[in-house]
Amino acid sequence: MKIQWRLRMAAAQREVWTGTELRRLLAEKAGLQLSSASVSALFTKEPSQVKMTTLAALCTALECTPNDLIEVDTTPVERPIAPPRPVADLPRAASARGRSMPPL
Repeated sequence: MKIQWRLRMAAAQREVWTGTELRRLLAEKAGLQLSSASVSALFTKEPSQVKMTTLAALCTALECTPNDLIEVDTTPVERPIAPPRPVADLPRAASARGRSMPPL
């Protein structure tokens, strides 16, 4: 599975070109105050996690859906076929271990 962060593309499609513009929209439309560094990081890097409130604010500010911001490729990963495991040796009979029967 591959996940791609598409905030920059979604913003550009809505003619939001800078982090400063996005920060202003977040404050005006969604009431979310983020630092310049936080907005810059969202704009330029792929985050490892995003708070749901931040995602909702981005969608509100850009008038988009989460699908516009996050692209998920759910194509199954092909895994190589594992070689069969060797079957464990079965326990041998007592006579095969070199023991004799006790005297009668």
